[in-house]
Amino acid sequence: MDYANLSPAEIRKLIREKQITGPTAGHALGYAQANLAILKKEHAFDFLLFAQRNPKACPILDVIEPGEVAPKGIAKDADIRTDIPKYRVYKQGVFVEEVTDLYDYWSDDFVCFLIGCSFSFENALLNNEIDVRHISEGCNVPMYKTNIATTPAGLFEGPTVVSMRPIPEADVVRAVQVTSRFPSVHGAPLHIGNPETIGIQDLSKPDFGDAVTIKEGEVPVFWACGVTPQAIAMHVKPDLMITHAPGHMFITDIRDEHLGIL
Repeated sequence: MDYANLSPAEIRKLIREKQITGPTAGHALGYAQANLAILKKEHAFDFLLFAQRNPKACPILDVIEPGEVAPKGIAKDADIRTDIPKYRVYKQGVFVEEVTDLYDYWSDDFVCFLIGCSFSFENALLNNEIDVRHISEGCNVPMYKTNIATTPAGLFEGPTVVSMRPIPEADVVRAVQVTSRFPSVHGAPLHIGNPETIGIQDLSKPDFGDAVTIKEGEVPVFWACGVTPQAIAMHVKPDLMITHAPGHMFITDIRDEHLGIL
């Protein structure tokens, strides 16, 4: 099926029906995608403050209030319990289970945060004839923990996670220009070039996602990543945090160009 040309509602329906269970890069091209972090209400203010202090890694697109399941600001007819292909459950900082819906875990005191995703600017890269390697290779984007510390807030602190896309040297400046227009989905890169500078020792061994081919003449370019809350969960060990599985995103009804700065 040509997932790239389906509408967000059609993609979410297929996800709800368990017909889509893999990464969502390249799905419903032209529409913004979102990361997910779910916490109990007692930790929600600290996390909101953490996101406000770390907008590159955690740009908030919407917050679902306790007792509700629809992110009304970005997809009013959706259900956050079912409309992501895979979810991850962390207890006391330990990853315990990956599930395809949240019915067994759902509680009315959950606060759900939808966080901008760099998949949202990939259509703009493609429109500029810049290859997005994990799409062309049909795999998940590689993601890495770094030595770039986040700014603490309340309970939350820890390392920034980045996603990596190899870019031809001649296209690096253009890739920066293109993605800088989209600050609400991570915006410009955090780092370009030598991965060891930000604490990444081996690009062939991502902490999340899949390794991709880096061709001769290409430069690794790193963007802040919405998987950062998962690294934070493992670092500070809240009683419970539920997230999307890396690369398995929530697809919104917002056109990615509506998030762009002209």
